[in-house]
Amino acid sequence: MKKLLSIAAVTVALVSLSSCKKDYTCTCKFSGVGAGTPNVVAQITDAKKADAKEACDQLTTTYTPVGGSCSID
Repeated sequence: MKKLLSIAAVTVALVSLSSCKKDYTCTCKFSGVGAGTPNVVAQITDAKKADAKEACDQLTTTYTPVGGSCSID
């Protein structure tokens, strides 16, 4: 029983660590109309991965008209 509780405690600890806030980098690269434009790199700090992806997707919306595509690195 003690082994089972220990395994459960470790599992809960690992799951809680996976949802912690981290720093992410969103890189926007350009092709087509914006070819030759330097990459735009945005630092997204202290965010959950889903929140960082949402922020990066907003940058994609901003840069799509000039051939930009952004992704989390």
